[in-house]
Amino acid sequence: MSPHGADSPVPAHAPVPDRAPAGSREGHGPPDRPDPRRWVLLALVCAGQFMLVLDVTVVNVALPDMAADLHLGRTTLTWVVTAYTLCLGGLMLLGGRLTDAFGARRTLLAGLAVFTAASLAAGLAQNATVLIGGRIAQGVGAALLSPAALSLVTTTFRGEERNRALGVWAAIGGTGSALGVLLGGALTAGPGWSWVFFVNVPVGLVLLVAVPLIVPRSAPQAGARLDVPGALLVTAGTGSLIYGLVRAGDTGWGSAAALLPVLGAVLLYAGFALVERVAKAPLMDLRMFTRRPVLAGAFLMLIATGLLISYFFLGSVYLQQVRAFGPMRTGLVFLPVAVAVGIGAHLGSRLVGRIGSRATAVGGMVTAAAAGSVPLTGLGQGGSVYGALLPGLVVASLGIGAVFVTATTTALAMVGHHEAGLASGVVNTFHEMGGSVGVAVVSTVAAAGIGAAGTDGGAAASFGDAFTVCAVAAGVSALVALVLVPRGKPQPAGGPHVH
Repeated sequence: MSPHGADSPVPAHAPVPDRAPAGSREGHGPPDRPDPRRWVLLALVCAGQFMLVLDVTVVNVALPDMAADLHLGRTTLTWVVTAYTLCLGGLMLLGGRLTDAFGARRTLLAGLAVFTAASLAAGLAQNATVLIGGRIAQGVGAALLSPAALSLVTTTFRGEERNRALGVWAAIGGTGSALGVLLGGALTAGPGWSWVFFVNVPVGLVLLVAVPLIVPRSAPQAGARLDVPGALLVTAGTGSLIYGLVRAGDTGWGSAAALLPVLGAVLLYAGFALVERVAKAPLMDLRMFTRRPVLAGAFLMLIATGLLISYFFLGSVYLQQVRAFGPMRTGLVFLPVAVAVGIGAHLGSRLVGRIGSRATAVGGMVTAAAAGSVPLTGLGQGGSVYGALLPGLVVASLGIGAVFVTATTTALAMVGHHEAGLASGVVNTFHEMGGSVGVAVVSTVAAAGIGAAGTDGGAAASFGDAFTVCAVAAGVSALVALVLVPRGKPQPAGGPHVH
């Protein structure tokens, strides 16, 4: 979601070395001759990445219409959002390993094919099972596509051109999230919610035809190993955690239906840790969590993404179910919120260099909590959307944007140069996981209001309770950041973030 520089090593989710020089096929041809089609290649892979980013936010505005047409309950609506980010985050590092094993072009095409077919299936869904299945498959396709696309960018361009190309890549995040809410509203209000998925199909088909014509082949990495058990364990663990959190909204926080899945998640995470310790090519080097900057960056990214995606989820459902806003009007309300994230990221990148990581992280979280979320805690059936809800969300998003930049620069610039790729993989994984867990928590807290809009003030007030959780989470995170985030002014290492 935030722009970064472009001087760092290739991130861990795109660990393809420069085996086949740009402009050559299968390693043949002059190594220093730039490919004349490299900017077309950049446009193609950025178009693919744009679809992935768009699908994080585009569905939020369409949720009430999906619920009405398919008779979906709160639990299913939660999974519509979380299933995608869960699979994307849990399998992204495996996608990077597959890029090594089979080559970037093959992995990119496989991801495109899966994502496009899954988008068609989700748009055609007539029940919850097919819809959630489509979202899961979209996440799998995205986990293949994104690291392969980024590796092509980093290995095709050189020198200053590489910096420019990675700058374009990083800008895709903020643009995609901003346009996602607006496009979601326009499509839902126009041809219908199915088109938030159908819109990916023609783009995907064009890319499937164009990529083989433009993107050069790359030789697979000999002896590349795949940590499939690790990827399955971490994804299953997060899925079990989300299931338990969502069930708590129906059965209570202390019920066996909620506690057993959470316990299962703990066991699955423990299994993941054991597998990573003995694996010859572990998916994630858990020793990175002994590096204070990486731990701080992962924590900040987890909370910031959880808060941001929760704001989109809660606000979209509240505006349409409680305040009777149409999807297009809702999309327009959220457009300045999405733009505020980009502005906050720009301000954060400057503040990190002037006042340091710790002060920027704490300031961003305090802004999100006190100035942004606290005014939303009294949300109910009354009150002004444009005088209270929108300003609160905009201010909170400004703070979160600054935290995004702080998380990445802290994790990448305060570790050794040779560890920046591993740190990037950790932070990106926590980015996706944060969105999934955050939506699960606020959906449970606002359970009385989701699907029961307009019935009574108590149901509507449950959205205020959910925003209270957001305010408390941001406030506590500010205190944690005060201790956890290292002092100092990092020099941006620049690994571009996936979103």
